[in-house]
Amino acid sequence: MLGAMATLFEAAGMEKSAPRPLADRLRPKTLDEVAGQEHLLGEGAPLRRMLAKGGLRSVIFWGPPGTGKTTVARLIAKDAGLHFEQISAIYSGVQDLRKLFEAARDRRRMGLGTVLFVDEIHRFNRAQQDGFLPVMEDGTIILIGATTENPSFELNGALLSRATVLVFRRLDETALEGLIQRAEALEKRPLPLTPEARERLIGMADGDGRTLLNLAESVYGATEGGAEILSPEDLVQLVQRRAPLYDKNRDGHYDLISALHKSVRGSDPDAALYWLARMLAGGEDPLYIARRLVRMAVEDIGLADPNALLQTTAAKEAYDFLGSPEGELALAQATLYLASAPKSNAAYAAFGRATRAAKEHGSLAPPKHILNAPTRLMAEQGYGEGYVYDPDTPEGFSGQNYFPDEMERERFYHPTDHGAEKDIAKRMTAWAKLRQEKS
Repeated sequence: MLGAMATLFEAAGMEKSAPRPLADRLRPKTLDEVAGQEHLLGEGAPLRRMLAKGGLRSVIFWGPPGTGKTTVARLIAKDAGLHFEQISAIYSGVQDLRKLFEAARDRRRMGLGTVLFVDEIHRFNRAQQDGFLPVMEDGTIILIGATTENPSFELNGALLSRATVLVFRRLDETALEGLIQRAEALEKRPLPLTPEARERLIGMADGDGRTLLNLAESVYGATEGGAEILSPEDLVQLVQRRAPLYDKNRDGHYDLISALHKSVRGSDPDAALYWLARMLAGGEDPLYIARRLVRMAVEDIGLADPNALLQTTAAKEAYDFLGSPEGELALAQATLYLASAPKSNAAYAAFGRATRAAKEHGSLAPPKHILNAPTRLMAEQGYGEGYVYDPDTPEGFSGQNYFPDEMERERFYHPTDHGAEKDIAKRMTAWAKLRQEKS
């Protein structure tokens, strides 16, 4: 009976349409309503200047998801009085592009320009990207491409040279709080969260406005008609926590390992631990992190604290032995050790200078006095002649030359006054004095 009634309502055109999602209902209608992108849309900002001069040009929007790239593209096309077309590079191919370009040519002949918005433009291959160049140059379309990836690596140089790259920022807490307030005004009731839960909700969004509104809609839906106020624990149970914005093969991967490395180099244990935790929470391979810690030990600490290398290799072995999550504590310990250790890149720089010298001087032979003479012929050729066994000298140091005869002595290693290298520097100074006296 109920099914028959539903059919009658549908036939009469009285079926109840599904409500539009909160994020769609709150989509900005003007550029002034766009949250968190004041550096692009504020007074005197690049996009505002471009629109004010009436010279909208092709642009690439680069930024995280949920920061308003699609919305801004629609609004600037509207403000410029241009037809707006939207496609996704994930679902479109060459034939789709040809149809769009032909339709744009027809509109142009009638005096109407076209903004073509291409979402995920980095998904187009190099040849497909080249296909945009002629229609951009002759004015058939104004291209607005959106990407979450670094355009320098993902887009053709020819395409980039014809477009302006504008960077969208992840929404900060102030912008996200503003979105919540707009949602509350639209729903005509406050979001039923304690202050702590409200803060947790903003953290879950991870700078993504669309995600924030979807989470808020879930909260409204679960508490509709009730007076319940959700705690942070209630909120976590209600909604799935959003995974941190991190792609192990893309910018997030390189940005976070760079942040970890520079925090260690800058002797900031707390920041280093934070970035380590971010990488692990994002699903990074712990053994990749272990390899990078070993690199930090030899590049940024070196002989200022020789135990740094032992700590990092031991952490790798501990992780191999324990696995996750216990083994991750070994990585944390190694990170703290590196960040709090004295720093020196003297060994790293010395090896670089020695490598350059080896390439510059070619295949020079070692001096004969430091070569062994296992045969009579080699002894007759002077191999080993005049060699002094250092432990037999009073100082334990002979001061002999160990560079090729055709090459002047060079100084590659300059130990610092940090940590254990301070003692190394003293020994090297004493040896240099003895070498000069014995020469």
